[in-house]
Amino acid sequence: MAVTHPRTDTTRPESDARFRPRGTLRRAATMLSPAAAVANKAALERDAGDRVERLITAATDRIHQRRHPTRPRMRALIASGGARLAWQDIPVPQDPGPDGAMVRPIAVATCDLDRALALGATPFPLSLSIGHECAAEVLTVGERVTTVAPGQRVCVPFQINCGRCLPCRAGLTSNCAEVPPLSMYGFGMGGGHWGGALADQLAVPYADAMLVPLPDGVDPVAAASVSDTICDGYRHIAPHLPGLLRRDPDADVLLIGCLGRRTIYSPSVTLYAGQLALALGARRVRLADGRPEVRAAAERLGLEPLRPRDLRHATPAPLVVAATVSSRGVWTALSLTAPDGVCSSVGGLHRTARIPAIGMYTHNASFHVGRTNARALMPGVLDLMAAGRFHPERVISTHGALDDAPRLLARHYRSSDIKTVLSAA
Repeated sequence: MAVTHPRTDTTRPESDARFRPRGTLRRAATMLSPAAAVANKAALERDAGDRVERLITAATDRIHQRRHPTRPRMRALIASGGARLAWQDIPVPQDPGPDGAMVRPIAVATCDLDRALALGATPFPLSLSIGHECAAEVLTVGERVTTVAPGQRVCVPFQINCGRCLPCRAGLTSNCAEVPPLSMYGFGMGGGHWGGALADQLAVPYADAMLVPLPDGVDPVAAASVSDTICDGYRHIAPHLPGLLRRDPDADVLLIGCLGRRTIYSPSVTLYAGQLALALGARRVRLADGRPEVRAAAERLGLEPLRPRDLRHATPAPLVVAATVSSRGVWTALSLTAPDGVCSSVGGLHRTARIPAIGMYTHNASFHVGRTNARALMPGVLDLMAAGRFHPERVISTHGALDDAPRLLARHYRSSDIKTVLSAA
């Protein structure tokens, strides 16, 4: 599949920056907020001892390797308070064992949450090794690994999953029972200290279960976000749209993004969801967003852009994607879900949100909210890419060299950039 990447813009003035990092006090307040308390409770509701033991082991190993180095060194991009980004020299990860593999990230993409994460606007403590969306090259594999081999190009899901437990076998790979809840790359201590994809090497503990080979002809740069945000867009569309189209071939899709002119979160999930809806047969896909650059991107992708004020007269849709983190946005999305329709939400970091319960009840509307089961969805997405029906590279706004990550990501975090992908030489 031929891919044309956007050229890295090195002339954009720094004066277009719109977002600023949070100071120490505001970051502390965020980590002590009611929403953070709920997230922390979820992370510790099962296998809390294993999580704490892993964090202690990681800290002890770091101290030991500093005093008595026994492993080779590598570079990793560390995000610290104040949105400071710098390559640091750290030990390569410990051998993941007979079921694991070591991989080298060759294309790493930003997630829609990364800006908020790096600027200190999430409950995840800084500093941390950042990056969780990547395509990679396999370096070494354990003795029990059978599905991938050194030199192979693969997609790496951002969530850690074993492939053997009951949830994994059911396709619920975001809740693997063999690792503590919310175990994932790129979120530091909050994700269980598994490392980040913006590094020379990444340890994959369950290679056969986690790694998905890249199909022939699929560019790693285009596939980098299959790890998370592409699958996040897919899960709002693929489980619901085919059945709705069998019921009504003209069933349309409505995407509700940011209802203001500014939000710290990037819009790639929304744009991927719109692309995937068209790829899976929707004849009309509307995207409402208050940001002019998002509406322009939607129009380039063949979506029908709407301003938030247009929603006052919009017809309800049988499938609505609440790609918004505001309570107002969720309410609006549910209010515009047609009778017997589905509203699928990306979720958010608010502790509570209001919903129009009686309207949903009388309309028989279904509401879905939760995290993506990325590994279970990756093969379906890659099949669409290999067949030429889905082109996620069209969402990329900046493509640059991995070596230039600190500068390009600093600009991404402070601006309205949609999707940055960094690739190795």
